[in-house]
Amino acid sequence: MTHEAKRAARISRKTAETDVQVALDLDGTGRAQVSTGVGFFDHMLELFARHALFDLDVAVTGDLHVDHHHTVEDAGIALGQAFAQALADKRGIGRYADIHLPMDETLTRVSIDISGRPFLVFRTHFRVEKIGQFDTELVREWFQAFAMNAGITLHVETLYGENAHHIAESCFKGLARALRHAVSIDPREGGRVPSTKGSL
Repeated sequence: MTHEAKRAARISRKTAETDVQVALDLDGTGRAQVSTGVGFFDHMLELFARHALFDLDVAVTGDLHVDHHHTVEDAGIALGQAFAQALADKRGIGRYADIHLPMDETLTRVSIDISGRPFLVFRTHFRVEKIGQFDTELVREWFQAFAMNAGITLHVETLYGENAHHIAESCFKGLARALRHAVSIDPREGGRVPSTKGSL
């Protein structure tokens, strides 16, 4: 596989609770245009795109009069689906990646396997329930939705940290940096699927 093959996807997902539009290019420059109606979440997706070097457009109209849950979760579902579609048969990729991401007093470890076997281990705890108006429990909800729909095995563990904003940001940045490496084309693979099974 070469970069001549476009690794990009568009997903539209509409329910009674949300209307989500996602466009993703894995071989981008980190450009992001995000509008979900949830300021902190927009910030997380923008820095996710920047550090993954993905081009990302996300537009969500959600039932924010209820809470932020459906908007955040459904954005994770759609982005995960776009990721899986953009990778197609996964030929030539590195597949695995692992990173320790520092954010001031916080350190988070993120390990991934683009395996086709979705699984999430999320060992990150917040001492507060909200970052501004954003429910901190929704960080895990987004990671769960993304991992299940992207078809990746994802382990996230914050080894230590105090500030909730820093903890959340280290998780999103850590995932971005790990994905950046895992989706990179390894020329030594010669376009093969990185598995002894021959498929992922």
